[in-house]
Amino acid sequence: MLYLPSFIAPSRHTDAAAALDKVREIYESSVAHLRDAMQRFVAGETLPGHVRACYPFVRVQTDTVARQNATESAHLSYGFVAGPGRFETTLTRPDLYTEYYLEQFTYLLQNHQVELEVGTSTQPIPVHFSFAEHDHIEGSLSAERRQLMRDVFDLPDLGAMDDGIANGTYEPRAGEPRPLSLFTAPRVDYSLHRLRHYSGTTPEHFQNFVLFTNYQFYIDEFVRLGHETMNDPDSEYIAFVEPGNVVTRRRGLDAEATDLLGKALPRLPQMPGYHLVRADRSGISMVNIGVGPANAKTITDHIAVLRPHAWIMLGHCAGLRTTQQLGDYVLAHGYVREDHVLDEDLPLWVPIPALAEIQQALEAAVSLITETEGAELKRIMRTGTVASTDNRNWELLPDNQPQRRFSQSRAVALDMESATIAANGFRFRVPYGTLLCVSDKPLHGEIKLPGMANQFYRERVDQHLRIGIRAMEMLRGVDQLHSRKLRSFAEVAFQ
Repeated sequence: MLYLPSFIAPSRHTDAAAALDKVREIYESSVAHLRDAMQRFVAGETLPGHVRACYPFVRVQTDTVARQNATESAHLSYGFVAGPGRFETTLTRPDLYTEYYLEQFTYLLQNHQVELEVGTSTQPIPVHFSFAEHDHIEGSLSAERRQLMRDVFDLPDLGAMDDGIANGTYEPRAGEPRPLSLFTAPRVDYSLHRLRHYSGTTPEHFQNFVLFTNYQFYIDEFVRLGHETMNDPDSEYIAFVEPGNVVTRRRGLDAEATDLLGKALPRLPQMPGYHLVRADRSGISMVNIGVGPANAKTITDHIAVLRPHAWIMLGHCAGLRTTQQLGDYVLAHGYVREDHVLDEDLPLWVPIPALAEIQQALEAAVSLITETEGAELKRIMRTGTVASTDNRNWELLPDNQPQRRFSQSRAVALDMESATIAANGFRFRVPYGTLLCVSDKPLHGEIKLPGMANQFYRERVDQHLRIGIRAMEMLRGVDQLHSRKLRSFAEVAFQ
């Protein structure tokens, strides 16, 4: 016997805000039901059946491939379904995704001139995903009582969270609707919880433009810059957030009640996140992914559900050409993928194209910050292929096999993360780019030594970081950032 929340009848809408209100009503009712049942369970009460509450869904039915009245959004690569049929997705956290859902609903209504149907799906909400940010009530359960949870509540089901839609491998069964979004609600919830764990900050603080780095030096400089910015009462940024959700507000702004929840962590998480916040969420987040492709894939798997407008890799690399100097920049326009972490999700034969908008912004930012142009700019920045490997000691392999492959690929730089960041951006339809800085030249006897490295970092990190920030600020004003290069034949409607 199922113990369910009160039934909320499905409804049809021609207004995006009204549709979102219904999504919010269903979601809040479902979560309240689960939280109440969990509190009673922790208190030792026997519940009247298996506790279940389900996610809301939104559905659209079209009978033509043509878009109707699409003049306002005709230039966009999203916001419309691929053809006639029934399309549907489950939804979660309408509080977090308010603006995103409103935008997607509005484009569907504009492009297809049909009603949006909103109702309660049959996809259960795992009880763990219903807890509020600081709820840890299950921690007081005995081992026996925790074991019983599986019989009383729905727990996370990995079968409902795979990336088949994003990977292009999902095939709906006969009679099933086609997907509206890359991610189901359980997949989104799973990543939102993982983001807290890996970054040490809540998803609410993440901004729409994300920088990744593989060195703590960049984070140190970002923190210094963040606090400096908060001392400027005229700054466009309103807050700076550090791991533990420690919020520093811009001078002249009063602290909010939520700021009190923040507390510096006794130790940093695996991939700490820092956020330079704008009121419209178009600020800049920065994450230290450390060294290696595994972390790069892990964090981008989860940040992707936030649907950022762009992410860029800023880090150090090995220069592979004799003409390069330590401190030169490399703007990636292609990638050799020897990182291997995405081989099962994105075949190696899939090209990862350079995106013009990102490339132009990065080149313009380098020119602006270094005050160079033309031939002088080309002297300090090389555009070319970046190779990413999962073997940090590739130089020690016998017979120079990696060196031969990298030469054949025309690679100009080598690292361990950039191809992963770019490939996952391609896979999840998030605009991506890479700007690296040459920190050593192992093929030419210029390897990192402690004294040399420290001096190099002091001289170059500040400039490199300012270039990345300036590029993101330029991209903020680009209207068509979400390129058609990232969309498949029969793409989902949601961006």
